[in-house]
Amino acid sequence: QVQLVESGGGLVQPGGSLRLSCAASGSIFSINVMGWYRQAPGKQRELVAVITSSGSTNYASSVKGRFTISIDNAKNTVYLSSNSLKPEDTAVYYCYVQSGGNYWGKGTLVTVSS
Repeated sequence: QVQLVESGGGLVQPGGSLRLSCAASGSIFSINVMGWYRQAPGKQRELVAVITSSGSTNYASSVKGRFTISIDNAKNTVYLSSNSLKPEDTAVYYCYVQSGGNYWGKGTLVTVSS
């Protein structure tokens, strides 16, 4: 089993910044992909950004240029740095790991509001 621990969510004002972290532990064979998805109230879960162990990235068009995903392979940790946050970025952000199977974190709430 793989356990994911997310941190860094909270309340931030529009235009502000936030950094999310997700550390993977447990029976990790090899990590292929790590990333972040989000789910806003009343909406489906959607991809925010993913990164492969080799550093290839993919971003949702709505966050491109504002969010940056990075990975520390030695620590099995993925980060999401978000800038110029908008109220529509408000959601529960879920960490995702592909390592022999697909694993999800419990989610961390990001609220963008004045």
